[in-house]
Amino acid sequence: MEKYNSNAVFDRLKQTLARTREFFGRLEQLFQSNRCQEEILEELFELLILADVGVPTSEKIIKDIKEKAKKSGAQDLKAILKQELIDILSQKKSSVEETWPAIWMLVGVNGGGKTTSAAKIAYRYKSQGKKVILAAADTFRAAAQQQLQLWGHKLGLPVIQGQPGADPASIVFDAVQSFKARNYDLLLVDTAGRLHTYTNLMAELEKMKKVISREVPGAPQEILLVLDATIGQNAVVQAREFNRFSGITGVFLTKLDGTAKGGSVLAVVEELQLPVKFIGTGESEKDLIEFSPESFVEALLS
Repeated sequence: MEKYNSNAVFDRLKQTLARTREFFGRLEQLFQSNRCQEEILEELFELLILADVGVPTSEKIIKDIKEKAKKSGAQDLKAILKQELIDILSQKKSSVEETWPAIWMLVGVNGGGKTTSAAKIAYRYKSQGKKVILAAADTFRAAAQQQLQLWGHKLGLPVIQGQPGADPASIVFDAVQSFKARNYDLLLVDTAGRLHTYTNLMAELEKMKKVISREVPGAPQEILLVLDATIGQNAVVQAREFNRFSGITGVFLTKLDGTAKGGSVLAVVEELQLPVKFIGTGESEKDLIEFSPESFVEALLS
């Protein structure tokens, strides 16, 4: 798995965060100013809000910085901020559960990038020699199944799908049978995400999850919530809704390269206690990085 131990990967992360870093880049000048601590923290709060960190999380960050600076007598507010951000993002285990064979579900609203994210994960593990199979369980939109089929063709991977409008749980059942019979390492289940029918959607997701766990004890090992970083604080709202679906193990943050609202990742982790596990860094199947709190913050503040 691609980690952050190469300069190339770290540089790509910095480039991905370029627009969000425009806000955080103003911190250097702020911290080097001769203004009093109170004024610096007031402007820092404004910068955090502009970066879509959100009011509750921004208030917590400022409060903690004040307390830590007071206890230690430290004047290096940037170093304190850096550690505070790392601490927030490290609250939950961000590493991916890589036990094989495994079944992973991808959930989230339509348009958030679930299908492309499934393709990126599939490419990653196929490149590592794993046998991967895909399930097109978004039967509400024919385009979603077609998109996954196109990815499957491009990546040379089988895709299990059904008729438009078919019961998603039945497609998941068929996919699980193929997964077991042919000894695959990883089954990735792409699901629907209809904004206007949350109650029915959650029931549908729970049904799929029950089918998986009944057929393969201990599965699904990962249930990844796919969030579009470009919508900022609305991503937190979406995450809050989907958090009603039991078993979410982490977040796959997409489209981070196209937004200045990357600070919303802090709010998702802090307010909802959901770790970020993957970052999408572009449109290609190769544009995927496993999340590291330390490297994310380093790239953000560098």
